[in-house]
Amino acid sequence: MVARVIPVKPFDLVLFGATGDLALRKVLPALCLRFADGQMPRAARVIGAARSDLSAQAFRDMVAQALEEAIPRGTIPPARRRGFIERLDYVMLDARGDTGWSALKAALRDDVIRAFYFSVAPGLFGDLADRLDRWQLVTPETRVVAEKPFGHDRHSARALNAMLSAHFDETQIFRIDHYLGKETVQNLMAVRFANILFEPLWNARFVDHVQITVAETVGIGGRGDYYEKAGAMRDMVQNHLMQLLCLIAMEPPHRFDADAMRDEKLKVIRALDPVAPAQVVRGQYGAGADSAAMAAETGHRDTSTESYVALKVGIANWRWKGTPFYLRTGKRLAARVSEIAVTFRDPPHSIFGENARWRENVLVIRLQPDEGMDLRVMIKEPGPGGMRLKDVALDMSFAEALGDDLHIPDAYERLIMDVIRGTQTLFMRGDEVEAAWAWTDPIIAAWQQAGSRPAVYAPGSDGPDAAAALLRRDGRRWRALR
Repeated sequence: MVARVIPVKPFDLVLFGATGDLALRKVLPALCLRFADGQMPRAARVIGAARSDLSAQAFRDMVAQALEEAIPRGTIPPARRRGFIERLDYVMLDARGDTGWSALKAALRDDVIRAFYFSVAPGLFGDLADRLDRWQLVTPETRVVAEKPFGHDRHSARALNAMLSAHFDETQIFRIDHYLGKETVQNLMAVRFANILFEPLWNARFVDHVQITVAETVGIGGRGDYYEKAGAMRDMVQNHLMQLLCLIAMEPPHRFDADAMRDEKLKVIRALDPVAPAQVVRGQYGAGADSAAMAAETGHRDTSTESYVALKVGIANWRWKGTPFYLRTGKRLAARVSEIAVTFRDPPHSIFGENARWRENVLVIRLQPDEGMDLRVMIKEPGPGGMRLKDVALDMSFAEALGDDLHIPDAYERLIMDVIRGTQTLFMRGDEVEAAWAWTDPIIAAWQQAGSRPAVYAPGSDGPDAAAALLRRDGRRWRALR
């Protein structure tokens, strides 16, 4: 099965920080794949901009090597790959000075969409926005993409919003969270709002609890300096897990457009109960047989930064009051798993007797790996000898349901094309980001005030023992990672 491809209009995309890891590993391969599928038109161009003193050909050679490493051989016909590389240009540019800006202005066309992708540290957002305005590069058809982290707390996020708003309209600002571009996340919206099956059950009366898990087997790697300042709470919970929580808990919007969706997500964030210290568990992975401890990887032996967080969250509204949401994320865990599990309540009365083996109905939305969904339901176990119950999965794997040859676009592929279209549905609005920080900041402040340290857990485990105890107190348990 082949997905329908709708080409976008011609555009000039300027990629600031074009020689950086994110640009070479994610953004440029995503654009190449969209070009290969025919969605990026031949009239489109990508202009790399960075401090490195490179010729346009040297930049093309750098990108060609990056594409070899990022895209499996055989995925794209060689002619398509060459066609994409031919559409690359490069400008050596100083974000905080005037070097290169006249060359960039000369390279841009007036009759196409302009997208400026800030694949740089947030500290440069204001400088870039100011120079784009000063050099009169902003047109009505301009879009600006801001990568995370969008701020370090509410104060810094508000300052970044003010910087961008001074030069761009909110409709031109695209704050990117790649989790929202995942196909399964978008399918969650379709399952909720395009089917009557679940909506009557999607509330505290029928849902016992919800678990949201983003687990990784890798450590922080070469991100030690960044992670020492951020930690799992800022790096994952405040943005990725918060967005997943909002999509699960939000009310149906009156229509599927950007502001209607983001209005409902904002209501969820503002309805979140404050989190007490007893409802949060922090962890930090220790040394393993063949891996270093997080403290060694950050270079700070006394680090109190967390690589694991688990929280119990409540939502103070009519739909969800009384249904806990359990969130967890961590590095160096037993498996790489990203999923949302909605566990429904037991029937009020079992007609099958006390000895019937009963299992909960659980809807599991798998984000990675093996994107898809399954619903655990009870059936009769085949054979004579009485009514024996067995739980089975009504499984929908995207690869099986839609065909093994279907290419599911990477999140960046979808999101960058949405930028060109001017579609903001899968991007965060400024007040949404600030509200998320307003909820997160007191949790971090409580840790700092208490001077508490994360519990050390073994690499390859499910995380700290205290995280399991967090659910045991409520008579529940985490879903197994393995």
